[in-house]
Amino acid sequence: MADTITKEKRSQIMATVRSKGNKATELRLVSILRAHGITGWRRHQSVRGCPDFVFRRERVAIFVDGCFWHGCKSHCRVPRTNRAYWKKKIDGNMLRDQTTNQTMRRSGWKVLRIWEHSLGTHLQIVEQIVSILAKSRNRCSTGSTES
Repeated sequence: MADTITKEKRSQIMATVRSKGNKATELRLVSILRAHGITGWRRHQSVRGCPDFVFRRERVAIFVDGCFWHGCKSHCRVPRTNRAYWKKKIDGNMLRDQTTNQTMRRSGWKVLRIWEHSLGTHLQIVEQIVSILAKSRNRCSTGSTES
């Protein structure tokens, strides 16, 4: 079916659409966290960079990156049609991810990025999360206390 509005109007409409995250992949990680008794996390917190999961006390941010949208080297396949557009879009997403990581780390956050395709390997993900939380908790407990 042909579009009934102009290309410019369609572009304007699409520009107002804002992502709310990939619910399916986030829910898969929720299941993993719960199954392994990992607590203390929150979703949809207002933290710069919009991480998918936040452990506020430990200052750990977790992002679940979709293979297509974030340019996974193993799984991202740029569509054949409109290649220049998609390449620019995905490259921009990857650059934004790098900038977000740097900004959050400079602010004292530990950042963990989990690829969508790795959600099938629960133990590896759990080990990464437990390790980063343990390091952050040790840092918190041995750090100076300010009054």
